[in-house]
Amino acid sequence: MKKKLIKVHPDDNVAVALSDLRAGETVTFEEQDIEVVSDTKAKHKIALGDLAEGDRILMYGVLVGKASEAIPEGGLLTTENVRHQSSKVSEKTGTTPWKVPDISRWKERTFMGYPREDGQAGTANIWLFFPLVFCENRNIELLKDVFEKELSYYRTDSHRLLLRALISGKEAETSVVEEEQGAGVFKNIEVKFITHQGGCGGIRQDSVTLSRLLAGYVNNPNVAGATVLSLGCQNLQVDIFKEAVKKINPELKKPILIYEQQKMGTVEEMMNVIIRESFEAIKEADKIERVPTPLSKLKVGLECGGSDGFSGISANPALGYASDLLAALGGSPILSEFPELCGVEQELVNRCVEQEDADKFLSLMKAYERSAVDAGSGFDMNPSPGNIKDGLITDAMKSAGAAKKGGTSPVTAVLDYGEYVSKPGLNLLCTPGNDVESTTALAGSGANIIVFTTGLGTPTGNPVTPVIKVSSNSELVEKMPDIIDVDTGGIIKGEKSIEEMGEEILDYIIRVAGGEEKTSAVKLNQNDFIPWKRGVSL
Repeated sequence: MKKKLIKVHPDDNVAVALSDLRAGETVTFEEQDIEVVSDTKAKHKIALGDLAEGDRILMYGVLVGKASEAIPEGGLLTTENVRHQSSKVSEKTGTTPWKVPDISRWKERTFMGYPREDGQAGTANIWLFFPLVFCENRNIELLKDVFEKELSYYRTDSHRLLLRALISGKEAETSVVEEEQGAGVFKNIEVKFITHQGGCGGIRQDSVTLSRLLAGYVNNPNVAGATVLSLGCQNLQVDIFKEAVKKINPELKKPILIYEQQKMGTVEEMMNVIIRESFEAIKEADKIERVPTPLSKLKVGLECGGSDGFSGISANPALGYASDLLAALGGSPILSEFPELCGVEQELVNRCVEQEDADKFLSLMKAYERSAVDAGSGFDMNPSPGNIKDGLITDAMKSAGAAKKGGTSPVTAVLDYGEYVSKPGLNLLCTPGNDVESTTALAGSGANIIVFTTGLGTPTGNPVTPVIKVSSNSELVEKMPDIIDVDTGGIIKGEKSIEEMGEEILDYIIRVAGGEEKTSAVKLNQNDFIPWKRGVSL
């Protein structure tokens, strides 16, 4: 008989519906007959016993809410009868032991990565164009039109004719040429573009924070070099950006071409210089080839978005097991989205290897929550309408499932937004829960792969880091097959274990890292980039 309910942790007093349940239906669960009180959709929760007003609601073995009114056994948990509640944490209370998983299967494995002089390794080889200030967005878009399209097919405008002449080594053509399809020019390099709305206005701290993020993108192992555009008078001065790069990597040897418009004359003159010099640098970067690289060079961002009631029992714990395998292999999994760690702070604090990191994590969490409250919000307002519709009715409930992405390994470092990953093992990175703001931050902190679990579906990608989409349920794969790379629905159907799916995820990560697989987000050319304006976003 197909299971209709699942309890995540032995201490839980609620269960998750694995399929739609009808009012009046009797479900046998753990040798107990439970009468379903009202129609309950799959992914939602029912009470396993009578709950009085004020009773604690436990899921994943932690406090995820309190009953705001009496809920009978078999009753559906909703936003009307449950309110957000999480345990208060003030200090590290112990050290959590870790059972290291068996990694013998992967010990000798490598991926074909792009070597960098600082010892990092790329899973991609990208030349990146970006502005220091939004005033240069138009010029970036113009360069994108020139480079991105001309490197795959011919167009008739003067800049593409110039680039075509550079490619062929002939004099620039001036006559109108009919558009035609053509093969890519380069073998080992891709060209990507970033625009943003920052760099000036706002407060000066915003520009400093943005400089650290952009410096992280330049230092990301997937980036071979960059073309950077500055207007000249903006808050984010060239010197501030250079200082941010130096702080992350004092010995950085990647080529960074910087152009300041107010020193260069006309747009036409400036663009011609940029195109010529960038093309020559891109040609050099194309000479970098993939080589066998140890799995310890992988820095994998752990992300979730468009979560559903199954995310915390299939996709997230499976990714958590892959994270544990990677940590045991000497790699660096990175768990972000601090609003979605609310309620599991004690577990994470007790997993911190160093007391300093435990203190830093609690300090960052408290400061973030205060800023959200000061803005008229709070962590309790984190679940989106889509989350709630699919069974994630409190932030603590959402968080307890989201945190499963980080597995069970020790926390070796806690990083604030814009800080760069330098230690192997599980890193905690302070970011908002917003999908694109968080993936943007993960790449800026050095992630050379991002794994993104979803129950509802999202096309989110990143300009420099491949984003792998993992579905919590098979129905999503059937509905949106063009955006999903790995399906963990077999866990819900009882066909596969969390460990088996975690191993499949790690195998897929290795294939993407070595260029054997292209993610759906890459195929869709999904290149999302949104810097975080601190304190505004959950």
